Amino acid sequence: MPARALPLFLSLLPLLHAAIPQPADWVPARWTYSDPHSLDLLQNSPVNCLLLTTYPAALVSAAAARNLATLAVLTPGEDTVAAARRALAANVTGIVLEGDFAEGAAASVREAVRGAPVIELTARNRMPLGSGAPVIGTYQGVWPGIPAQADAVVKAGPTSSVWIDTNTGFIRAVRAWGGAALWIANRPPAHTIITAERYQQVIADAEASGGRWVLALDSDFTARLGTREARALADWNKINAVLAFYENHPEWRRMTEAGRLALVQDPAKGGLLSGGILDMIAVKHTPVRPVPRQHLTPDALRGATMAVDLDADALTAEQKEVLRNFARGGGTLLTGPPGWKDQAPRGESITLDQKELERLNDIWHDVNSMVGRANLGVRLFNVSSMLSNAIASADGKTEIVHLVNYSDYPVEDVTLQFLGTFQHATLLSPDGAAKPLEIYKVDEETRGVDIAKVAVCATIKLEQ
Repeated sequence: MPARALPLFLSLLPLLHAAIPQPADWVPARWTYSDPHSLDLLQNSPVNCLLLTTYPAALVSAAAARNLATLAVLTPGEDTVAAARRALAANVTGIVLEGDFAEGAAASVREAVRGAPVIELTARNRMPLGSGAPVIGTYQGVWPGIPAQADAVVKAGPTSSVWIDTNTGFIRAVRAWGGAALWIANRPPAHTIITAERYQQVIADAEASGGRWVLALDSDFTARLGTREARALADWNKINAVLAFYENHPEWRRMTEAGRLALVQDPAKGGLLSGGILDMIAVKHTPVRPVPRQHLTPDALRGATMAVDLDADALTAEQKEVLRNFARGGGTLLTGPPGWKDQAPRGESITLDQKELERLNDIWHDVNSMVGRANLGVRLFNVSSMLSNAIASADGKTEIVHLVNYSDYPVEDVTLQFLGTFQHATLLSPDGAAKPLEIYKVDEETRGVDIAKVAVCATIKLEQ
């Protein structure tokens, strides 16, 4: 396209893409196919946004005809502004900057593309928290699942429970900061064939905490799916069923973390790590409400009965007074050991090293003893291979409990005990119709329901 025609083209972008969903509603996938007929695979898929490293005209045009957003993925090491202009001249919807660019590169690209969406996938410690961007994201993430040691023995973590590698704590911490959609864009482990169940777990790991995993298929699956192999198509349908399960409930993303335990932490520090205190609490199935120290107010602690302050020295005098008033009002308050500093990710490291893990153990033991067997909103039983997340509507009349199973087999006979005056319970799952659950009395404050089986993921909806 001639340079003189580019401004006119850019001014028409809002009209050209008027029917394409807004960035916050994009369901992203890395798309390595160049054939326009590959888009037939998305006929019944929630995926509506394609991340492209090359953008042939026929593919981009076919995607636009299907109201699919197309994003050109740019990486450091090239003239980023020129590359962005070339991509927009190829009619893509927007730009993804993946990697750690020089300071100011993103701003220069935004100025050059004049209003077209620009999404940054950066290192966790460079994410623009609180920027007001509709989408923030990172290329860093752990591959969710139950890790095994060299002798195939299931690994136990600091909690003495079966350890589960997960991004849930990180996602919750970031989402507590603001309302931006969060993309986690880690890729499958190299030289590994991933089963459909593993892909479903990775999707659910992000979605259950309100994030989105940027769908990325391993090379073996990509090749088989491209030739329309029957088994690959069946697995593709399973993957899309889990995506659709969460995307069909946009109201879940507007709900906030439930539970009576508040964790005060700077999301730009330990909240960006995987395997930290939030994940330790999650393994124990205790609903926890991350509270960014910058947002620490009496309202942020409303409804909580316990609070953990990880880095007391980082608080302002006003913030410390909020916690003192919380304790004076009958709340239980636990602070980190003297001299404790909440550590942020360094470079490519997004997990705790052994020394940091040992330091965090001191806090974990105190938190675990404080929580004990108390019901802080939700308790779960027979869920050693699972993680959960409890969220609630603004009016408190609806509560959602997400369950994600990281094992290779279905889990049976799960029990959920909850507080509150909920009169109706419904089991929702990707592979079946909504099923009413019988609520029974456990004690004066607690009610319970039983779930016969959970395959990869399920959700219990509690309503007053």
